[in-house]
Amino acid sequence: QVQLVESGGGVVQAGESLRLSCAASGDIFRINAMGWYRQAPGKQRELVATVTQGGSTRYADSVKGRFTISMDNAKATVSLQMNSLKPEDAAVYYCNANLRRRTTLYSLDFWGQGTQVTVSS
Repeated sequence: QVQLVESGGGVVQAGESLRLSCAASGDIFRINAMGWYRQAPGKQRELVATVTQGGSTRYADSVKGRFTISMDNAKATVSLQMNSLKPEDAAVYYCNANLRRRTTLYSLDFWGQGTQVTVSS
């Protein structure tokens, strides 16, 4: 009924760029916010960047100035432009959406399946 599908992951060299995209589909009434989280082996999942329906953004200190998040409300998509990638950016990146379904009066968090980003030095 609600699905988040990520795309754009892959293998890149340090210093190169990558763009991740996530499309939300299904019985969606309203998306309040979308974001990207990542988890590297042996580490906790951490927030990378978020954007609200109103356009407010927040970034982890480690990616600020290098990554840019954007959301297209009409298309129900969120993108993460990642520039100057570093080996420490390597992780599985997960798309998140806080949204209200048409069949409910409340909002919940939904997650994508994750996409692998590998950065070689």
